[in-house]
Amino acid sequence: MILVDEPLWPARGRTWSHLVSDVSYAELHVFAEMLGAPRRGFDRDHYDIPESRFRMALWLGATLVPSRELSARLRRAGLRRPKHLSRPVS
Repeated sequence: MILVDEPLWPARGRTWSHLVSDVSYAELHVFAEMLGAPRRGFDRDHYDIPESRFRMALWLGATLVPSRELSARLRRAGLRRPKHLSRPVS
């Protein structure tokens, strides 16, 4: 299932949401492509999407959940990749 939180996270002059899948990264990448989110928006286990794409994500079928629920669902699915455990990409 694709999940999204409210666009509450300020950065680079915009407000952002997190888009995740609690099924697989493949599902997440396909959904992000349908949403028009660039692959560079993928950060370890989620996409950062600007507020301008939030309503479209809901329209495409993403489920709105609180940020804590989003993180909990990622952990339960074994898809959470915390920054402190991420390996540098070479």
